[in-house]
Amino acid sequence: MRASFHPDYRVDLGPAHPYPMGKYPLLCQMLLERGLLSAAQIMTPVEAPLEMLARVHEAAYLSDLEHGTLTSAAVRRLGMPWSARIWRRSRLACYGTYLGALAALEDGLAANLAGGTHHAFAGHGEGFCVLNDVAVAIRALQSDGRAHRFLVVDLDVHQGNGTATLFAGDPDVYTLSVHGANNYPAVKARSTLDVALPDGTGDEAYLAALGPALQTALDDCPADLVFYLAGVDVMAADRYGRFSLTRAGLAARERLVLQTVRSAGLAMVITLAGGYAATPHATADLHTEVFAAAAELAGDRPT
Repeated sequence: MRASFHPDYRVDLGPAHPYPMGKYPLLCQMLLERGLLSAAQIMTPVEAPLEMLARVHEAAYLSDLEHGTLTSAAVRRLGMPWSARIWRRSRLACYGTYLGALAALEDGLAANLAGGTHHAFAGHGEGFCVLNDVAVAIRALQSDGRAHRFLVVDLDVHQGNGTATLFAGDPDVYTLSVHGANNYPAVKARSTLDVALPDGTGDEAYLAALGPALQTALDDCPADLVFYLAGVDVMAADRYGRFSLTRAGLAARERLVLQTVRSAGLAMVITLAGGYAATPHATADLHTEVFAAAAELAGDRPT
């Protein structure tokens, strides 16, 4: 399975910042060490060009990001300080998801070792999300004529409000979000299908809700490509999660999603989305579960 990665996915935000930027290089290292990814399978993205971003994001917002002229209120809403490196990193991640999508259309399954920034709207970022990589990739694929209909399966514990808003009323993009009813964002957008679960939801209840929702989405959307936001902030110990999934439950989720989508004959690209375990290393380790499930599905899990 091919996957996008760039060393500049990581930007140092300082030890006090809650966003685990260190998870990106750590995840890549873990996947290589465990034989879940080879060096030859790594695709190196470039910065997404402005014309690609402009299919999703407003010109004024992109100009503020380009020139560092975001207001203090916009920076607070974003949740991280602006810098030229953050701007570059966000563009790299967008193109990484686009590369992953192209690879998935060719191979059936691919990934971006970043992405899933689903709280980014057309004219602003929030919740640590600067640019909406999935939306940028979808609009690029539509413009290229590479694919036409898309299913977004968002299993981050926080609703993908930016993605839902960007594709509201678009018959060619189906958005499924399974998230915490009482978690961020306080005011939810409307996805094509929302499944809102209570605080404390554990393995059994989560999987029981996910299976039928995923099947409904697949039945309703004859997609050319599925984008999977495999957030690991559903875990019991996650700083911002409020769910109670175990490691076994997470592994079961990944197997369920991959087996269901691939059994339907659909191509899928995996993005990471959120995760806030005790350390970046612990967060990265949780993200390996979806890649282990992919290897198991392909019959080449290392021994």
